Amino acid sequence: MTRQFALPIQQPPVPSLDNFVPGSNAELLARLGELAAGRCEEAVIYLWGAPGSGRSHLLQASARQGVTLADDVEQLGDTAQAELFSAINRARETGTTVLAAGAAPPAQLALREDLRSRLGWGLVYEVKPLTDAEKAVYLHAEAARRGLKLSDEVVWYLLTHVRRDMPSLGAILEHLDRASLEQHRALTLPLVREALRALEP
Repeated sequence: MTRQFALPIQQPPVPSLDNFVPGSNAELLARLGELAAGRCEEAVIYLWGAPGSGRSHLLQASARQGVTLADDVEQLGDTAQAELFSAINRARETGTTVLAAGAAPPAQLALREDLRSRLGWGLVYEVKPLTDAEKAVYLHAEAARRGLKLSDEVVWYLLTHVRRDMPSLGAILEHLDRASLEQHRALTLPLVREALRALEP
């Protein structure tokens, strides 16, 4: 039987507040919704969390006029730190907002002291990681968006055999989607095992 190679036609969804799985972050999403609607009066909103928690997704989803974005602030050099410091001061004067994100709370960042204090001036939220049950909801929803059907058995197999941060889960689902198309097979557990073996070095 000839093998059909899948064309890369499925694009990942554009980051939005609607396609972010909220988990325990409902209050944070509500604040970002207010920001998107122009109803936020905070000069600074700072998000922190582990890699893969969704910080960058939320920043991209919140991009709009009047909002200055700064991601991975712990990696900023001296010049960029000075620019962010000035942007926060301007936001206070103009009624706009700086939305920044990093890997740790403001007080724990290896940044200049005055910038650390300004990042802590406004709202500070930890982007809390999803539970396994919440990740299962994501996998079912993302599979459905792609026109795939995932059994609970396959979902829990993935959650116990692959990296479970959201970017990794999204990439694995992309790989499984392609394997299913190329082989004209449903995403059963045997196919998933074969597809995952193909990723091993």
